[in-house]
Amino acid sequence: MKPLVLDSTMTNLGGVFYPTGHIFALFPDEDCVRHASSALQAAGHKGSIAYASPETIMEDIVHTLGTADAPLPSVGAEGDMVRRIADLAGTGYHGALVEMTGKDNADAVVAAIAPAGAAAAFHYRTFIIEDLIAQAAPQGTQSVVAGTHAAQGEDTPQ
Repeated sequence: MKPLVLDSTMTNLGGVFYPTGHIFALFPDEDCVRHASSALQAAGHKGSIAYASPETIMEDIVHTLGTADAPLPSVGAEGDMVRRIADLAGTGYHGALVEMTGKDNADAVVAAIAPAGAAAAFHYRTFIIEDLIAQAAPQGTQSVVAGTHAAQGEDTPQ
């Protein structure tokens, strides 16, 4: 696994992080990234894997956002993805940039990295960013509480 070195091939025309042909995944710590890298190699993944510390993510990847949303928000999702990456890196998450070759399959990558603790993974394809790992809702919270049977407690009369 090599260290992530951001270059112009990993940004869109506006300079925002958009590494076409790669999956960028985030993990709770460096050990999880190393475990995911080993799992990918064991699964026969052919593309390269680059490691990004939380500091690298904040200094290099998040920095690409710059003023991309000024004066109007971006039409694409790249700005939103960078903000999600920033939220996780800001709490100490580490990243892995996984190169996808012609023989690699996104589902196989997810199957290898999810058990290693991947909290998020984004597949950057031409004109599409696919969110590969759904974020779990926090325990004990419910987004819809009014007008649903789920919102009613066990002792609530109907």
